[in-house]
Amino acid sequence: MASASPSARSAETADRTAAARPRNRRQLIVEAAGRVFSERGYHSASMEQVAAGVGISAAALYRHFPNKYALFAECADVMVDGLVAALDEVPPGAALPDVLTPITRITVAHRASGGVYRWEARYLSREDRHRLAVKFGHLVGRVDDAVQRAHPLADERLRAMAALGAIGSITMHHTSIAQRRAEELLLASASGVAASDPTSGPPGAHRVDLPARPVPRTRRAEILAAAIPLFARHGFTSVTNGQIAEAVGLTPSALYRHYPGKIDILAAACLQAAGLLAQGVERNLHEVTGPHEAVGALAATYVAYSFEYTELNSVAEAELAGLPDGLRQPVVLAQRDHIAVWEQELRRARPELDPRQARVLVHAGFGVVVEAGRRLRWRDSPDHRGAVTALMLGALGL
Repeated sequence: MASASPSARSAETADRTAAARPRNRRQLIVEAAGRVFSERGYHSASMEQVAAGVGISAAALYRHFPNKYALFAECADVMVDGLVAALDEVPPGAALPDVLTPITRITVAHRASGGVYRWEARYLSREDRHRLAVKFGHLVGRVDDAVQRAHPLADERLRAMAALGAIGSITMHHTSIAQRRAEELLLASASGVAASDPTSGPPGAHRVDLPARPVPRTRRAEILAAAIPLFARHGFTSVTNGQIAEAVGLTPSALYRHYPGKIDILAAACLQAAGLLAQGVERNLHEVTGPHEAVGALAATYVAYSFEYTELNSVAEAELAGLPDGLRQPVVLAQRDHIAVWEQELRRARPELDPRQARVLVHAGFGVVVEAGRRLRWRDSPDHRGAVTALMLGALGL
């Protein structure tokens, strides 16, 4: 029997390839990209890493997306689109649990890729950021309507934003916990935020003693102090050595006498953030009596630190993923030490929690501070600190 012609064999190969290619290939690419962008940050992520996550070649990836930015923009949209679509199926006037439940379920299901919008969205174009903000505003509005029906209070959507921060916190850490249990914890946490009264401040408010703002007394310290606001405003990758050098009156080449590279300045900023927070915790836990007072002191300290060192904290949170392993490890260890203190005190206050549940709730509290602080535009005042502390304690179930 004669063999098939080359054109026939090519057609057969193409048919087999088409049959093997999943119909949801684009969706799989977006999900893999979300994980890579969340884990590594926009600038450190590569199309090759995304392609490897899907099991395809980079060339095949470019057939679906022309460049990394186009893929990134779709990733930033997909989570919010899913949340908006889920809420559109919830009838107007629905009870608060009926509104929060689908948001929680979708967020937990996509926790590995859902962190893109929190920090990395600043790399979107102005037009794309505006489009994302409109969608998120619709989401916040639906949540706020339900919050106000359940617990009426003129708080200008502060509790709605904070409740979404509690739920969204699951995308920012890797604590291993069953999906159903995570949903239950986060739903309870968000509900606790909604039921809190930020206008009254937390009961038995704790006076916070923070370490003094570091005074740059050396050229190395001056460089660090100048770089932090630049990183916070423009993002680490967008800032040049020339901009940092200009801010301290040096030539770019002179920076290398103090730091081997720009990434070392970022590592120093992350370590400074961890060190200041650790000092604050040590000072404010010194004379507490009892677990509830200890958790209150931890919450007040974290909130005060977040308002006092907003730029430094935002740099440490947003840019940590971009550090190479050797520079990131000391910062990660310091963060784990901080979480361990929280976990211990929260479990003393709530003995029914196991270690993983406590860690999930601690991170939910951190998420509340991030989103409530943003809502308040980080305008520092005793009232704002008290309001955010009250919401954080609500997220912790206290």
